[in-house]
Amino acid sequence: MAADAHAPTASEYIVHHLQHLQNIKQTSIIDFSVVNYDSVIVGLIVGALTLFVLWLSARKATAGVPGRFQAAVELLVEMVDNQAKANIHNAESRKFIAPLALTVFVWIFMMNAMDLLPVDLLPVLWQGATGDSHAYLRVVPTADLSTTLGLSSAVLLLCFWYSVKIKGAGGWAHELVTAPFGTSKNPVFAVILGVVNLLMQIIEYVAKTVSHGMRLFGNMYAGELVFMLIALMGGAAAMSLSGVLLPVGHIIAGSIWAIFHILIITLQAFIFMMLTLIYLGQAHEAH
Repeated sequence: MAADAHAPTASEYIVHHLQHLQNIKQTSIIDFSVVNYDSVIVGLIVGALTLFVLWLSARKATAGVPGRFQAAVELLVEMVDNQAKANIHNAESRKFIAPLALTVFVWIFMMNAMDLLPVDLLPVLWQGATGDSHAYLRVVPTADLSTTLGLSSAVLLLCFWYSVKIKGAGGWAHELVTAPFGTSKNPVFAVILGVVNLLMQIIEYVAKTVSHGMRLFGNMYAGELVFMLIALMGGAAAMSLSGVLLPVGHIIAGSIWAIFHILIITLQAFIFMMLTLIYLGQAHEAH
């Protein structure tokens, strides 16, 4: 009975793993006073590791025959640079945007890759370090909506910056009230169209920003849930005395999903980077 009282159910296990290490208890869905410490700390550590990897590749670069690591990095840099040239036609802007896109791709890939760690590894280590068996810890920053929307909001601010830089404050303001439906020589119709155009522009910016962050969050959150379900299968296997089918199924399912998830984390990082380049490219274009 005592063992049963302490053994969490499947739902309790999942709910526990979906709780963040926070500064205060969240009282509503939208609460800007809440800080998810785990997402911030893991994101910063992985970001520092990303900078170290990029610095290491630059430090070891040679003009001769490249090694495997340098060749892989050069292929990645060339891919990002080609995509930047295809979307950003301003050579001066590419000096900042191309390295930014490379950083975004590698950083998001590294944060996504945290999902490949065993589900209970870091949470159990954290519980041991704190001495609290109920301590919360989530290790995939991109499965946190505040992280992905924060990244997409940063892209939105960059779009505003380049819209003003390339078109000027007056030019961008004129575009906001004249696109996509144009304007009219009639003052009354011009005001009406201006309001409609401005509302459409606001809706477009909001929709792009929300979808940009939600796409990454949704895929990584779903992947995290699948890993939890597979971990539950392993837990049931450990407690089962009825053969080896369940443990074997756990190993096979975990291996297959992990291999498939490598494609997902790479694809999601690439999509986020591409949308960043596309949105920044649109900020350079006049409507």
